[in-house]
Amino acid sequence: MSELVNLPVEQLNSITEKIIGCVFEISYKLGVGFLEKVYENALIHELKKAGLSIEKQVQLKVRYEGVII
Repeated sequence: MSELVNLPVEQLNSITEKIIGCVFEISYKLGVGFLEKVYENALIHELKKAGLSIEKQVQLKVRYEGVII
């Protein structure tokens, strides 16, 4: 994820458009009512089809008021 920090805005916008397109595609094809894992797996599939490199369920350190939560 850190490699995204140095990308030009145009490239970030292109990646964002692909991600949003994938989400809309899944929403259109699957609709509502499935467990979150179904949508996660579908999103992984669509992102790969879109040519994006992904990692599943990556752990992040989240700070809240200076404390890692």
